Parts: sequence; C-alpha cells; structure tokens
Amino acid sequence: MTRLASVAICVSLLAGTAGCDMLGIESPEKLAAARDADGRAIGGACRHAARAIEDCYALNRKADRAAIFSGWRDMNDYMRENKLEPVLPAMSAQAPASKPSESEGAQVKKEDGKSSGQKASKPEGS
Repeated sequence: MTRLASVAICVSLLAGTAGCDMLGIESPEKLAAARDADGRAIGGACRHAARAIEDCYALNRKADRAAIFSGWRDMNDYMRENKLEPVLPAMSAQAPASKPSESEGAQVKKEDGKSSGQKASKPEGS
C-alpha cells in the first residue's frame, strides 16, 4: 500500500470514531461523572430537607455514598454561611404502603366491625 492509502484509511477510521457520542455511546468517565453529580445532588437535597445522612443513605441505596456525603457536606456549609433554615419535606420518607399482613388485616377488620378491643360502655343504671 502506498503511504497516501494508509493515511486515508487512518483518517476514515478517526472520522468514524468521532461520531460515537452521537450514537449515544457514553464513556466510562462520563458515566462516573454523572453518577457523582447525581450523588452530590441527592446529598445536597437531603441536607436541605433536614434529613440525617444515614437516612439519606437508606433512602438512596443505589447512589454512591461518598458522593452523597460530599453533597450533604457542601450544602451544610452553604446553609451555615448563608444562615438558611432547612425546608422540611411535605411527604414522609416511608416506603409505599404494602399489603397488610394477616395480623394487621385482622386489626383493620376489628376496627371496621367496631370491636377494636375497646371496652364497650355500659349503659348507666345497669
């Protein structure tokens, strides 16, 4: 092969790999940066909502703990410097309601039937 042909092949290969970002193929570095940014955002939001760091870890098990802590700490420093009060969340942090267990279901049935274990009041004069 001639030198010109080999240069043409190299240029075409480089041009072909330059479009990988357009195909939606993300590099590992880009994915790691996005994961870190998400963890920092989660940590900052938890601190702004007055959640303890342990609660934040428990609510966001898939996020990177180091990134969560970094975001929580950054937001803590920011809030102290600017004397900001935390905003309490309007929704509770509990898991979505699941199917009641048998003992809980029995309690619900008793409450519906007005026999929830409270003493029945006796009529006066009996």
